[in-house]
Amino acid sequence: MKKEKREDTFIKHPYYKGGIKAMNELIYGNLKYPKEAAAKKLEGIVILKYDINHLGHVIDAKVVKSLGSGCDEEAIRVVKMLVFEVPKNPRKLKITFHKDIHIHFKLAADKDIRPVPPSAPQQTSSLNVTYTILPTTTEEKVVPVSKTETQVYTYSIKIN
Repeated sequence: MKKEKREDTFIKHPYYKGGIKAMNELIYGNLKYPKEAAAKKLEGIVILKYDINHLGHVIDAKVVKSLGSGCDEEAIRVVKMLVFEVPKNPRKLKITFHKDIHIHFKLAADKDIRPVPPSAPQQTSSLNVTYTILPTTTEEKVVPVSKTETQVYTYSIKIN
């Protein structure tokens, strides 16, 4: 008899087609800021635990950290719209997967009541460069230079 080669992971986990960025686009493209929360100028994070069935559909979602004023219900509504890709598992197992998600509710600065998705952490740094130009000499020996003869340049470069 021929032995089958066992794979590295027995159970394959679901994934969102397009990755995290596509999932965030779907969530924040369909998320509607609740009127009650907008009136109270309520901002914060709703944390949910949700279950994914063997077909990739979200079948249940529960609030772990509540924000209230309609935000919890809206977060649940949007998470239930997600559909995941589920790789085939051996022996046709029907597995329910459990995941967590954070939904950010933040009012836009221009008083629009559409939620603002969390931005990716910006990696901004600056580089300061200073160099000095000394007068050149034709001889090999070092000539003392007075302060008036040197030129100092300083540049600041911002890297995004």
